[in-house]
Amino acid sequence: MDIARAPDSEPGEASEAPAGPASNAFGRKVRSAARWSLINTVVLRLGNFATGIVLARFALGPAEWGVYGLAQTVLLVLLSANELGVGLAIVRWEGDPRRFAPTVLTLSTLSSGLLYVALFAAAPAVGSLLGSPDAAGVLRVMCLCVVIDGIAQVPAGFLTREFAQGRRMVIDTLNFVVSTAVTLLLAFADWGAMSFACGAVAGNLVSLIGCKLAAPGTLRFGWDPEQARALLRFGLPLAGASMLALAVVNVDTMVLGAALGNVALGFYVLAFNISGWPVRIISEAARRVSFAGFSRLAGSPAALAQGFSRALGVLITGTVPLCVLLAGLAEPVIRLVYGGRWTPAAGALPWLMVLGLIRIGSELAYDCLVAMGQRRSLFLVQGLWLVALVPVLLVAARLNGIVGVSQGHVLVAGALVVPVFLIALGRGGIGLGLIARACAWPFLGGAVMAAVVYGLRHPFGDGPLGLLAVCAVALAGYAVCVLPSRDFLRGADRGAGRHRGRHRMSAPVPPAPQDMR
Repeated sequence: MDIARAPDSEPGEASEAPAGPASNAFGRKVRSAARWSLINTVVLRLGNFATGIVLARFALGPAEWGVYGLAQTVLLVLLSANELGVGLAIVRWEGDPRRFAPTVLTLSTLSSGLLYVALFAAAPAVGSLLGSPDAAGVLRVMCLCVVIDGIAQVPAGFLTREFAQGRRMVIDTLNFVVSTAVTLLLAFADWGAMSFACGAVAGNLVSLIGCKLAAPGTLRFGWDPEQARALLRFGLPLAGASMLALAVVNVDTMVLGAALGNVALGFYVLAFNISGWPVRIISEAARRVSFAGFSRLAGSPAALAQGFSRALGVLITGTVPLCVLLAGLAEPVIRLVYGGRWTPAAGALPWLMVLGLIRIGSELAYDCLVAMGQRRSLFLVQGLWLVALVPVLLVAARLNGIVGVSQGHVLVAGALVVPVFLIALGRGGIGLGLIARACAWPFLGGAVMAAVVYGLRHPFGDGPLGLLAVCAVALAGYAVCVLPSRDFLRGADRGAGRHRGRHRMSAPVPPAPQDMR
């Protein structure tokens, strides 16, 4: 509903799902946005991948990567709540968002600015606490992105609401070009980890300018006390859940930095970044659309349940082969791509690939639970995850270094978090049968791929041609296994319509973390 007309009402209520011709038009709009988002993500991630190779081989060592990993971790945690969650109202609430956008912009900018001032003052203490006293300057520069992001929330929200992923691709490409150029220039001038910070700030400034031009008239400050109260009631629970989610993903960096130092952390950050390739390429592209798409389906439990099941099937089908290949060929891939000095990262990579697959499913489930209005479930899941993870990672780091940390991640996620997410989704009408149907064929294909990689790697060898041959045979086996699910993934499976949800649902998710880590 329109916040300007009914500020005391519950803002999370969604409109009914589109029907008839409107539903077809909506579907075409979502599919078009999904294609643009996927193209955007793939192109940028390939560019980041190439940039990372150049930096790791020729400019920066594990210690510099460790400092960067710590700074990026702090930045991501701050970004998860820098605008208090109120920016989500631009995408989620009904009515004309321009009526309450000025209040959103004021709240977002004020909260981001205050957060940065606190970080600036605390940077030396934060760096020392995380085992990297030299990181204070990098923290102070990199976290300027917090303020820039707070200002950009409103125009970026308008682009997401309109499914304008084509314009987002142009903006993100400009961000990448500028940030990469600055980072490479400074890295080869021996600026170390500071090169990442300066590049990030330059790229985010370009994004802010691009969003302003792509969504004209949206950067207007204003203030309405009733709107502000309603926005905070809506946003603060989501900001809290988002901060918990980011803490879960990044607490390992803090533990490793404090326990083992920057060099070990640098190896782990590289392995974690590699494991994040499938997450960032596939899941991030999907989340840019699911953010708005699940919200539009929130009025129909059956439509939302089927939409979630199909989205999960598409994500898992696209992710499993990348995860299996990177896990099974971890050491030769790292040696070939990054060089021999980075091979200590290979021990953690197989476990982190399993974690990456779990993250993809849990991030989509997070989106759907927000759409259902199950905020308590989100706090429960994220809170349990974080509380269980910290002691496990502390013990694991002491016992087995970066490999132990990655194993601890998988243990907590698989044994605790996945079951809790399944229970929460089931209460919202998305039963285990729908989820199993989405995952069955990809998991079978993954098992076949793993057997092929294990059986052929030794006779084919670890050279480039041997790795290419193993990948080709494994992918062919996977394609045969997932072929029976093609109708379901395309949405042509009529049998899917027989499943029904049980409860009403309603609203979206914060953007996934971008770039490295």
